[in-house]
Amino acid sequence: MFFPAATPAVQRPFNRRQFLKAAGSAAILPAVLPARGAQGSGAAANNRINLGVIGMGLQGPNNTRAFLALEDCQVVAACDLDANHLQAAVKMINEAYGSRDCKGYHDYRELLGRDDIDAVMIAVPDHWHEIVATEAARRKKDIYGEKPLGHTIAEQQAIVRAVQENGIVWQMGSWQRSVPTFHKAAEIVRNGLIGTVTHVDVGLPGGNTDLDNVERDALASLAALGDKAASLEQIVQGTPAWNHLVSEPPPQLDYEMWIGPSRMEPYIRARSHKTWRWNYNTGGGQLMDWIGHHCDIAHWGLGFDHTGPLEVEGTGDLPPAHAVWNTAPRFRFELKYPENVTMTVAGGYPEIKTGVKWVGTEGWVWVDRGGFEASNPAWKRGKSLPRELRKVKLYTSFNHQQNFLDCIYTRQETVTPVEVGHHSTIPGHLCLISMLTGRKIRWDAQEEKILDDPEASKLLTRAYRAPWKMS
Repeated sequence: MFFPAATPAVQRPFNRRQFLKAAGSAAILPAVLPARGAQGSGAAANNRINLGVIGMGLQGPNNTRAFLALEDCQVVAACDLDANHLQAAVKMINEAYGSRDCKGYHDYRELLGRDDIDAVMIAVPDHWHEIVATEAARRKKDIYGEKPLGHTIAEQQAIVRAVQENGIVWQMGSWQRSVPTFHKAAEIVRNGLIGTVTHVDVGLPGGNTDLDNVERDALASLAALGDKAASLEQIVQGTPAWNHLVSEPPPQLDYEMWIGPSRMEPYIRARSHKTWRWNYNTGGGQLMDWIGHHCDIAHWGLGFDHTGPLEVEGTGDLPPAHAVWNTAPRFRFELKYPENVTMTVAGGYPEIKTGVKWVGTEGWVWVDRGGFEASNPAWKRGKSLPRELRKVKLYTSFNHQQNFLDCIYTRQETVTPVEVGHHSTIPGHLCLISMLTGRKIRWDAQEEKILDDPEASKLLTRAYRAPWKMS
């Protein structure tokens, strides 16, 4: 995972808790704050933003390392339901600071209960996003939250409400907006250099990736018993192969809490930790893992940050619903947007390159993490467009984590506020609903509801396992 280089810290005259108290927790005007660098360089520890990190599996450690590199914050607490992950996180944080000040927590509610914590980074599995994020918002913690925003559209709506009602600064972990090539590509489109946009390709990865070799190990153990299954998508509940893979959870993992609001299922190593994303009970497959990145950039270039598709239709190679891995490794959807724009969202189709490609009446541009191409070779030169072509200037951020910290002080919107994260992810949820129902989905983007399909509308939310409840 690539993150842009850190930017220098900014000296603050007093910390955020003192500032909020002085302002009576009212809306804060950026003009009240000192100019950058007014107090010199470097920040004293007590002027830093105190940050707690929740979820230290795959993305959490990456995000935490990025924050550790910045002088405007101090990571003071970490939380994870796996004791080994938690121990490693606390060790990493304390070694970075040369201290023993970071405290570990098993329960996120204890971390959020600390009055001295200003903000949190949340990188828990998808099925926990709504519960943790809304609680953090109610506790008045600013939030750096991982994508997708929620496990369902209803959960995302609840998060947006909580963030808005509590005046929370939110940064979506869609860090591509803080990378120059994505910024330049989106500005090329927004400035009309490719003419009127007619179509966009949003290419996502395909396949259910074997993170930590859990599939390899599972299939090897089955092969030793004479079962030659080719993938975990073929192994279904009730078979000897399934029963062989079921085990007691490891002692370091609080599995009851980890499943949380989702349907209780027997523990299988290949469905936990990083590979929870290949089970619709806890994740959303490659579609939902990546829609918050590339559809986010597609919307940015189109100027569609606060709208959505009108129609969604498509298919995917769905494994059996009760397979160990049941998320579609290959999928393709066609979406209709306002202004006669169409979009293809696909994963596992080689003709749809990963990344984003906008096609207009006068040209095209494509961008991904590893490349940038355009119909006009001149657009490839330089990190940004020439000044005379930038009639529309998009929000500029050079470091996603620093942008979050800066906005905590100014109370201004981040480069990816919660509303943007919500609308960037809605198309993925609608694609998933279309695939699961086998029907075209008509969407009212203003009212945020599915039209004329009560059965499909039920998939806008999900049941919660007691005692957990959605906000």
